[in-house]
Amino acid sequence: MQKLAAREEQIMLILWRLERAFVKEIVEEFPEPKPHVNSISTMVRILVKKGFVGHKAFGRTHQYFPVISQEEYTAMEVDDVVDKYFGSSVTKLISHFASEEKVSLDELEAILKMIKNKK
Repeated sequence: MQKLAAREEQIMLILWRLERAFVKEIVEEFPEPKPHVNSISTMVRILVKKGFVGHKAFGRTHQYFPVISQEEYTAMEVDDVVDKYFGSSVTKLISHFASEEKVSLDELEAILKMIKNKK
């Protein structure tokens, strides 16, 4: 699976939230200043070609929907970060968050509990 460009990721986040949308509905979800409809239409067609988005035709217009789930893409992105910045070590990732105080002891204990429950 390919990595999404920033604008493509914005569009996917909108589609994951809406589940199905026409281009005009996608544009409405952007903050001001809103991108031009043609720009978003082009980006959505690129996402279709990349296999992230599917569509259903309604005459001359199309309704778009995600083909890849947000969970699938998130897992790929997290794996990429762990590989790239933490030498493929989840331990190093968690140690980083613990040392930066971005995770509390309670959260670490909850993580351990989840791991134990999976076994």
